[in-house]
Order: sequence, then C-alpha cells, then structure tokens
Amino acid sequence: MRLLKLPKNQPMSELQKIISDQQIYFQSGTTKGLTFRKEQLKKLKSQISRFEEQFCSSVYEDFKKPHFETFETEIGLLYSEIDFTLRNLEQWTSKRTVETNLANLPARSYIQAEPFGVSLIIGAWNYPFLLTLHPLISAIAAGNTAIVKPSEVAIKSSEAVSDLIQSTFPKEYVFCAQGDHSVAQELLAQRFDKIFFTGGPAVGKIVYKAAAEHLTPVTLELGGKSPAFILPDANWKTTPKKLVWGKFINAGQTCVAPDYLLVHERDAPKLLEGLKMQIEKIHGPNPAESEAFSRIVNDRHFERVSKLIDKSKVYCGGQIDAEKRYIAPTVLYPATWEDACMQEEIFGPVLPVMPYSDFDSAIDEVKKRPKPLALYVFSKGRKARKKIMDQLSFGAAIQNDTLVHFANVHLPLGGVGDSGIGNYHGKYGFDAFSHYKSVMLRPSWPEPNIKYPPYTNWKQRLLRKLI
Repeated sequence: MRLLKLPKNQPMSELQKIISDQQIYFQSGTTKGLTFRKEQLKKLKSQISRFEEQFCSSVYEDFKKPHFETFETEIGLLYSEIDFTLRNLEQWTSKRTVETNLANLPARSYIQAEPFGVSLIIGAWNYPFLLTLHPLISAIAAGNTAIVKPSEVAIKSSEAVSDLIQSTFPKEYVFCAQGDHSVAQELLAQRFDKIFFTGGPAVGKIVYKAAAEHLTPVTLELGGKSPAFILPDANWKTTPKKLVWGKFINAGQTCVAPDYLLVHERDAPKLLEGLKMQIEKIHGPNPAESEAFSRIVNDRHFERVSKLIDKSKVYCGGQIDAEKRYIAPTVLYPATWEDACMQEEIFGPVLPVMPYSDFDSAIDEVKKRPKPLALYVFSKGRKARKKIMDQLSFGAAIQNDTLVHFANVHLPLGGVGDSGIGNYHGKYGFDAFSHYKSVMLRPSWPEPNIKYPPYTNWKQRLLRKLI
C-alpha cells in the first residue's frame, strides 16, 4: 500500500482527495474482513436488482438493445458472478497450506491472499454494466477499494452505473468517476495499487505505459479479430444459427464476437445461404424494423464501421442509415486478407467470409496475425479441431458455438499478446485483485550449524542431500 504524495504547495484535486481517502480507509482494515466483503456483495446484488429496469432502459437509449438481451448478456451474468463468489469466498480467502522441503524442517508453510489496496477499474462501453461491474465484484471480493471509471461513450448507461454506485457505497470505499478521456488521463496519472482496464489495444497500451510509471500491476482485457473455422463436417443446420446469433447480437459490438469466418471454398455457397436465411428468420426481410437488432453506439463508430463495407463484396445486407446509426447485418464474400475489414477489429455487424482451398495454409495465415481473444471451430470431429486449437494461441475457444464461454464462471476470460494481459471471472477475478503472500513458520529451535561457516566437506555432502 503506497500513500499518495503531492509536491509541496500543490493542492489536491477532487479525485486525488478521494484516492487519499480510499487509501486511509483501506489501511483501517475494514475492507479485509470476510463478513464485510460478503455484506458488500449482497448489497451490490440487491442494488442491481433495484436498478434493473433503469439499466435496461439506459441500454435501450444508447443502443436500441432489447431488454431481453440486456438481461441475457449483462444483468443475469452479474447475478451469477455474485452468487458464485459468495459461495466460494471463504475458501478463496483461507490460508492454503503447502509442503515444506526437507532442508527447512521442522517448519510449516502456507500461502495467504491479500488485497492490493486501492484499485482503478476502467470499463468499456459495449456492455456497459457487465464490463464495469463484473471486475468490481472481483475487487470487492478480494478486499480492495475501487475507483470505477465507466466509459463515457454509452452516455445513459454511464449515468446509470454512477447512480448505482453512489447509492450503494460510500465514496471512500467505491467511487464512480464520470467524464471523458481527460478524467481517465487524470486518473492514470495517479498511483494505484491495481489497474483493471477493458477496451481496445490502442488505449490498452496507454494504460500499460501509465501503470509502468508506478510499477502498478495491471489486467488488460482487450480484443482483436477472433476467427471462426467452419470445417467440412460442420452441422450445416445449426452452425449458421449460432454464428448469426454470436456475430450480430448487440449489432456486433462484442469483444469475443466471431470477427471473420474461414470456410473451404467448396462449402462457401451453403454457408452463405445458411447465414442469409438465418438473418431473415431472426430479423425479417428488413432488419431495420426488427426489435431484436441493436444500433451502433455513436456517429464516430457508425462512420468507422460503414467504411469497412466493400459494396462489391456484399452478399447480403449492406444497407445503412446514418441518422438512426443503423447498419444492417452484412455478410461480405469473398473476403481476402488485404481487405479493409481485415485490417482491424470490426466491432460491428459486418461479417467477412473468407474461402480457403488448403486447410493448413488457412491455419498458418491466422498464426501470422495477432493472437485473438476468442477462437471458434465448427466441426463434428476431433482431429481437425484439435489441430487448430493446438497450433493457434488464443484467449478462449469453443467448438460448435459462440460467446457462451463467457457465462462459465469456472473458465478464465482473458487474452494473450494484443488481446490482453491477465484474466478474470470467478476465482480468476479474485486472483486478479489479490497478492499471494508466502509464509514459513519455523520454531526457534533446533538450529543446526550446517548453514553457518566454517564450510566443511561433510557439510557440503550433507547439503547436497538436503537440497
């Protein structure tokens, strides 16, 4: 725990004062008690329930996202995480006894989790409640205080997060810092004991650099281009259904959404037809009229995603409406590695389908690129799936589905390389906000002389046996 220090005669800003108050509150030891942690988690769950309607309404204002999806992809997962944490927290916080080596006997050894201290959580806009409050659950469970910075991009949702936190916790324990990038910059200039960031790689690098100034441990939940391999033995009835759901939910604004598809050129026609039929089945002939299809969050992101659509390659969709920030579910074919849509994470309802003629070459092309946050393989068999998953590095992978691994609290969520550093969810979230102390308890006697001079030959022979 490191106290905030300012140069002489420099007045504290409001944020600096709150960080200082949180440092004092953490040092009081209040947040470390198991009973206290459980009480705060129960209080948070109760408040989420009370704010549930406001959350759904806020997300609808920001994205035109249906209430069902907000519960399915955000609120329900928060309830699940809190319940799982409450059931297991006593075990996670207990001392874990480990073996003691022969040279140190008689002694006892154990590992003890302790909170880092004052944490900074910077949330993302695409799932504004889940990706902001989920790490907060882990921070509270581990015994930390927290400054929470929701993304300003989803305006109404950010306000709802602030309302929830302000009405639930005292600011010396958990505080919500609203504002634009200037607020984030001021926060990153301060000294924290832990930083947890969810967002894109470009901003992730800025966060990482700022953390390095104070040697602050970080977790970076980033993104990237997550591929989906559609193999010849895939189930051609259910595969398009799962792909359309995973790609176009929240209008494609999902960090683990399948970013592009790889399919053998022989199978491309039936995959494309299946995708088109499934889009029409879910959203009708005009998805703009569908109550289940969201909108792009703001004009800047709308313009960016729109520019990724190559009109000469539109297989279906392609319609846009700037006034309503609407981009139709769009399938591009045939996509190539040189296309604009393949140069960055799409983060929108545009799905490139890339045909390949050689399976091994397709794997090699993915291998050349930054490691993705997620990987999907659609296949009934084991051999090809195993080859893909053994040769490629990724954060998480699923066979024959998309996105649903996020709901498994027993699996860590996190990337590798450009897609992130560290992970969270369940016990892994508790670990992300904890430091593990190694402790050895030795009696005051006996005390053999082997480690003390003079260093004799018989001592060296004995030492070789003991170590």
